[in-house]
Amino acid sequence: MENLKFYYFYFYYKIYNSIEYTSKLFGGAFLSGMKAGIVLIALEFWLVMSMYNYYTVISTNKLHLSINEPIVFIPVLVILSLKMLFFTDTKLFKKYKKKFDSLPSSYNKKGSIIVTLISLLVLANLIFSFCLLSRM
Repeated sequence: MENLKFYYFYFYYKIYNSIEYTSKLFGGAFLSGMKAGIVLIALEFWLVMSMYNYYTVISTNKLHLSINEPIVFIPVLVILSLKMLFFTDTKLFKKYKKKFDSLPSSYNKKGSIIVTLISLLVLANLIFSFCLLSRM
């Protein structure tokens, strides 16, 4: 479980650093933690949305998604509670950030490539699931 938490924080850290870098290029870094959290939430929602799409394609049952349905509010609750649990305490993230900043450059380069590939894979997965869904 500790390993999973480490990688989750590392994924957030790489997104955070990317947002910090691009924000400095375009006028100043502010609210980078919130922006990174929004990106992470979006990626997780896209993953859940693609699962709903695959379920609909495989089972040929159309899901009626509403915030009142447990199939919707449980994943929303889990995703948002993870963000609240891990990333509202800035001291905890700063501790992990120091740890990640001290990692070797080669590790961080590999991590950047992996995080980028995972993000692109989630986006491609969502697009593919909608393509399958549109053929129904």
